[in-house]
Amino acid sequence: MTPVYVLSALVLSLVSLVSPAAAQPAFDFLKGLTVPYVPTNQATVEAMLRIANVGPGDFVIDLGSGDGRILITAARLHGARGFGVDLDPQRVKESIENARVAGVADRVSFHQRDLFDTQIAQATVLTMYLLPEVNRALRPRLLAELKPGTRVVTHDFDLGEWKPDIRASVRGFGTEVHFYVIPAQVAGKWQFQVGASGRGFTFEAQFKQQYQEIEGTVRRDGRLVFLRDERLDGERIQFVLIDDVDYQHREIFDGRVKGNVIEGTMRGEGTAPHVRRTWRAVRSKP
Repeated sequence: MTPVYVLSALVLSLVSLVSPAAAQPAFDFLKGLTVPYVPTNQATVEAMLRIANVGPGDFVIDLGSGDGRILITAARLHGARGFGVDLDPQRVKESIENARVAGVADRVSFHQRDLFDTQIAQATVLTMYLLPEVNRALRPRLLAELKPGTRVVTHDFDLGEWKPDIRASVRGFGTEVHFYVIPAQVAGKWQFQVGASGRGFTFEAQFKQQYQEIEGTVRRDGRLVFLRDERLDGERIQFVLIDDVDYQHREIFDGRVKGNVIEGTMRGEGTAPHVRRTWRAVRSKP
């Protein structure tokens, strides 16, 4: 169960004026409030965990964990571990007891804690059922602190202009689930080496990025090459290079981003040589 904080229109209007950098002070007042919460129905809980593909290797963090049902279900049905935080001490006490009764107290824990004070880097899956303003205030932290590939699932309220990778409705309950994968950061200029030096080729790419959406330009031998089908999924990047003279000459790139280095394989299609080569790219310093 994850609470939806029910606040007055006046409070919401004040919170909406606060920048993400000032989010912590703006939400300090929640620590002293006993607020109503709306429980996440079990069908939505299970849909969230299925969409996030939660499994035994996952560590799930639930921000605003209510009576603990999301984490308890993740542990009981999927073998996951994790912890939840909530401001209400009664909800935390209830969560601990529910985990004990469900037989998963050794896999999950619950803490009375402000979600803005909670360390989240350990998560492989993060779940939330919070107000839109709170989601947006948390967004910079999600991108900065969670590892690329971490899965984020929200109930009903999305993350603003960050478009979800999956948006699903839970039939019969009128609820929505929004699924996101934390993207690697690839914005900047990259130098590519394809194949062995002397037998391969090099080119330069410039990527722009907004969340998981990327676009770029490529120069090869001093001229522009068409870049198509750019895709970023966690730390995995894919794109296609198309020769500007022969549109059937296609080279498909697939790689993994590790900080300022990307490594992967390339294969040719169409009139390009049908060979598979390794490639490596290094991001230029600003």
